[in-house]
Amino acid sequence: MREFFMYFLERKDQVISLLLQHLGLTIASVIVAILVGVPLGILITRKKSLSGPIVGLANLVQAIPSLALLGFLIPVLGIGSTPAIVMVFLYSLLPILKNTYTGLKNINPDMLEAAEGMGLTSRQKLQMVQLPLALPVIMAGIRIAAVTAVGLMTIAAFIGAGGLGYMVFTGVQRVDNFMILSGAIPACILALLMDFIIGKIENEVVPEGIKLNKEGKRRKVKRRTRQNERRNRAIAITAAAAIVISIIGGIGYKAYSNNKEFVVGSKNFTEQIILGNMFATLVEENTDLNVKRTGLNLGGSSVAWEALKSGDIDMYVEYTGTGLVNIMQQSVVSNPKEAYDIVKEHFNKEYDITWLDTLGFNNTYVLAVRQDTAKQYNLKKISDLKIGEKNFIFGPTMEFTDREDGYLGMQDIYHIKFDTVKPVDGGLRYTAISNKESDVIDAFATDGLLKAYNLVTLEDDKNIFPPYNAAPIVRNDTLKKYPELKELLNKLSGQIDDETMRELNYKVDKLGEDPRTVADEFLKEKGLI
Repeated sequence: MREFFMYFLERKDQVISLLLQHLGLTIASVIVAILVGVPLGILITRKKSLSGPIVGLANLVQAIPSLALLGFLIPVLGIGSTPAIVMVFLYSLLPILKNTYTGLKNINPDMLEAAEGMGLTSRQKLQMVQLPLALPVIMAGIRIAAVTAVGLMTIAAFIGAGGLGYMVFTGVQRVDNFMILSGAIPACILALLMDFIIGKIENEVVPEGIKLNKEGKRRKVKRRTRQNERRNRAIAITAAAAIVISIIGGIGYKAYSNNKEFVVGSKNFTEQIILGNMFATLVEENTDLNVKRTGLNLGGSSVAWEALKSGDIDMYVEYTGTGLVNIMQQSVVSNPKEAYDIVKEHFNKEYDITWLDTLGFNNTYVLAVRQDTAKQYNLKKISDLKIGEKNFIFGPTMEFTDREDGYLGMQDIYHIKFDTVKPVDGGLRYTAISNKESDVIDAFATDGLLKAYNLVTLEDDKNIFPPYNAAPIVRNDTLKKYPELKELLNKLSGQIDDETMRELNYKVDKLGEDPRTVADEFLKEKGLI
């Protein structure tokens, strides 16, 4: 426990920054859900024919897995805070909508009849009778939505929006439990705090005559003083002003920051984050561009690629094998130069994106086993796995199981089909093989965790895996706007071999060093900054 507290204190500034991001995104999502959900709930109580379709649509959205919903939103809204807010808003909408509808629907008809008898208009009846009576139920829906939103917003890190999910996802990738806890514990505390604060707000806004005491009975009505009324009015005005100022400030900042802006992206594993920081620092130190690292740690190849195509980021490091097999949907090309030439020509012609020079290392797929497994079965190459395919537990990443240059190709070319396949993602596969919950995993040739866990890599004796030479890919419109970038970014060409990249990854994954620090130190060693 002491070690965790020391770890947490060392990173308290980062945790606070991510906590504030998380809080801002959550509040924005819930406020939008309230502004939409409450009026919709009122509408469907008056237009009963709309209640079925609207509630049904809200239920349908709730049934869509959050990552799938993000996948649908990225091509439309790009990456960053906007799709994250929209996703959480959509999930927060249902409890607010249904509770508003339920609260208004279940009001005693005698009360409504009495209000009409007093000569109240429809609007007055809503404001003075229906909403006050339904407020406890509506506030319960808002509390549910707010608490749920805190948890859902951790996924924002998946698309570069920041928040506490950044530490959770990064910790999973690095097999760093302290980092996971540093993100998860503040998120739990924030959820409890949101519930407490909204409970206090509910206590202030719900009319005294309909509140329940501890025994579940109605409280006796007390005359609310003018002082209390002025105080509540001041709180409401202050909150509204803060929201308006935040929105205007955000728009203004966005407009200002777009001036000479260069956004660097990366995928969501250690090597990519190091390289992303490396290129960001290189540009930051050698140009007057406003370099943004908001695109770092995006959720995998497809997210990074969509972000580059849409213009949400200007560059990231890609691999020739991924470009050829995943993006172009072409068959494997074993010759590294031929593979590079194919992707370079195709991307420039079809996507208006330039492949710059390769960095010097080949981060291709490898299969890895424990030392004891390699010795017991005399495993040296992938073909040797045939002897234990009935006994071995295969624990690859989820992506690897569905790739032609992955497990599908292994079955066709090596004729190996494991009886037990347990896909896991990220660094969890290293934890699984270390705990003997799996016997064979896929890895990347330059993974620092291969060294950290002392695993044996098997030779690809039938050349199933294409070359994965790393190179920065940049939007052509960015290079036209800032032509000096091409020469600058190519200064890293040929500077990083397989062993160097593996060592840089090891510093982060095993030694716990910061990826940006590791990247900056490397650039200094090479005399580039």
